[in-house]
Amino acid sequence: MTLVTLKDVLQPALEQGYAVAGLVTLGWEDMRAYVAAAEAEGCPVILQAGPSCREHTPLPILGKMFCHLAQEASVPVVAHLDHGYSYEDCQQAIDCGFSSVMFDGSRKALSQNIEETAAIVAMAHGAGVSCEGEIGFVGYSGGETSAGTDPVKAAQFARETGVDAMAISVGNVHLQQDREGRLDEALIRAIEAVTDVPLVIHGGSGVPLEQRGHLARTSRICKYNIGTELRMVFGQALRQAVNADPERFDRVQILSETHEPLVQATRNVLRGLKPV
Repeated sequence: MTLVTLKDVLQPALEQGYAVAGLVTLGWEDMRAYVAAAEAEGCPVILQAGPSCREHTPLPILGKMFCHLAQEASVPVVAHLDHGYSYEDCQQAIDCGFSSVMFDGSRKALSQNIEETAAIVAMAHGAGVSCEGEIGFVGYSGGETSAGTDPVKAAQFARETGVDAMAISVGNVHLQQDREGRLDEALIRAIEAVTDVPLVIHGGSGVPLEQRGHLARTSRICKYNIGTELRMVFGQALRQAVNADPERFDRVQILSETHEPLVQATRNVLRGLKPV
């Protein structure tokens, strides 16, 4: 298979009633496991490089890692910049081979968010790359609170920016470690009624599994960003591997023991978003 764009995987999902997982990566071990899980499930996957990932590893390196995995994979793989905060962030990602960028202007005034997102959409589309935008700030567990998405503003944002996917704030929060954050289905339906853009849920780890699957199959939500729940699995597997033998020091050997638990957990995530 080869590298594909976000639009390439979300449009079929929208038409056929399922969602694609945007999996938050932090390094080689998790991105490799994510692709292995997607191959085992026979479904596309979106590899995402967010701000903390980019602080750890430079974008040019991440681009090469993502593209290598995509070229070798038997399923479609999207190389996605998550939470780009400037035109320059998105431009650099495109120059590094990413097939999709997400510009986050959700903290800005609506007019500024629309203006800046539209400029990045034009740049991305000119390069054959998809662009995701965000309308209605999505907050953080134990931190900033979510602002909520106004359907009227969402319709204007989608219409005037031309985004390929739109992240919305409907009760979801980033970094939630439990699944008690039910989404506001009435608000989702109100947004769906005024726009036909594929919708994205950031903070998908906090959404109950039943609701996650239900909305994947019955709404315009075509992408769930999943990070925290898989990072927790990786951390637990790593801790067990380290503690199993205090004398062991070879990190390649230690890290190899995170692979299978992470593949299995990722397969569960992917399975939950498939059509019935």
